[in-house]
Amino acid sequence: MLILALDTSSPAGSLAILRDEKVIGVVSTWADETYSARMFRHLEFLLRELSLDLKQFDLFAVAAGPGSFTGLRVGLTAAKGWAEVYKKPVAGVSGLEAIAVQAHSTAPLLIPILDARRGQIYFGFYRRGADGLALEGEECVMTPEEFLEALRTKAGDADFTIVTPQPEIISKLKSQIEKRAACVELVSSVLAPLIGELGYQRAQRGQLSDALSLDANYVRRSDAELHWKVP
Repeated sequence: MLILALDTSSPAGSLAILRDEKVIGVVSTWADETYSARMFRHLEFLLRELSLDLKQFDLFAVAAGPGSFTGLRVGLTAAKGWAEVYKKPVAGVSGLEAIAVQAHSTAPLLIPILDARRGQIYFGFYRRGADGLALEGEECVMTPEEFLEALRTKAGDADFTIVTPQPEIISKLKSQIEKRAACVELVSSVLAPLIGELGYQRAQRGQLSDALSLDANYVRRSDAELHWKVP
């Protein structure tokens, strides 16, 4: 199965091409602009380097959130457009799950976290199971203080590992996390290869979407929604 995987959820975006679960090409750059602004340049480069055409792909996998509203919309629109044009399935994958799946920790509970800006963080509680990681409840956006309270409530006395590609978040929470004797694991911010792998696994389980049903999981409402005033 030939897979095109795309992460436009943050400035550190990435694009990868996989054959089944083997990565055969990946491009990632960091810039102040959203990754969606340079995504198509990277795509053209990878297709040319690997002598491939978009019509050859069997699956399109894309980060479905959380992250930049603009970045997510562009990435999802591109993936849905390709899926519609070439009549192929598409997989929307959580960026937090792509972070959690990188953990080497054997703890039963993994808690991926990302900077949500505005003094908040994105996070989710992922528990190991027979079929891999399963999200407990919903992914959330909260202040660090609210996150620590949710951690106390949800994790209880269970062993857990906090997983993140952003060590600066941990530095802000370090003193409180240490009180819980929690393990912290730093992982890669290049998520497209993991999104592709997770998309492949979903394809094997028959858990894919079509272009019409795929949607973003923004977690946080947009500024337009927050400031909407009913006349």
